[in-house]
Amino acid sequence: MPLEIIPVIELRNGKALLTRQGATGAEARVPDDALKVAKQFVAAGATRLHVVDLDGERVGSPQNLPVVRDLVRKAGVPVQAAGGLKTLELAERVLSAGADRIVLGTTAASRDDAYVVELLHRHGEKVIVEAVMKDGFMATEAWTTRGHETVQAFAQRLATAGARRFLFADAGRESLSQGVNLRATVAFAGIVGVPVLASAGVVSKEDLKSLAAVQPEGVEGVLIGKALYTGALTVADALAIAGEGAAAVS
Repeated sequence: MPLEIIPVIELRNGKALLTRQGATGAEARVPDDALKVAKQFVAAGATRLHVVDLDGERVGSPQNLPVVRDLVRKAGVPVQAAGGLKTLELAERVLSAGADRIVLGTTAASRDDAYVVELLHRHGEKVIVEAVMKDGFMATEAWTTRGHETVQAFAQRLATAGARRFLFADAGRESLSQGVNLRATVAFAGIVGVPVLASAGVVSKEDLKSLAAVQPEGVEGVLIGKALYTGALTVADALAIAGEGAAAVS
């Protein structure tokens, strides 16, 4: 099977926040209608959307739930939601809004296990655990701080606790726009033994080609955000590359 291509939509103040590049090369964050953006991705062939509540991340609770609910009802594909899921009640509120999956962010690496274990126990298949690496250790506080637990230890601990899917990203490569950390992604997938989504770092066709060409065991999909908005990549491009990669390794 080819890698699943999952476009990212970031929400702020009820709008999709897009990164657009002008003729001079300068980039700007431009608000747009989230449902319109979602439908464009779906029309191009996307089979799933990854929606991030940026306001929710900032304040610690979902702030764009009406928009998420609207996307769930009208986009026509499953929606996985992230941002501000600090408690069991908040996580279940987003699931009740119709999200197919929810993403447990760096909370999983920065607080006691009780909430995490209970969430996995109740909704295991619907929970994606985010693992963000910073210099080999888990990143906390919205990717900005290096924690004390290694990525390997975190992966093993959460897999034992019942995590059934992970999202893996290298914070360092993301901040420098250096492309996907393929080696670390493959190693992480080997540790957890459950499906992994690659996140952060896809800024060009070449980045995606490197991942698709290997088609690492356990890596089932890739999240793509900025590259889709700057024009460096289209959903059609990404689907074609993923299909070619799957054919090459089959």
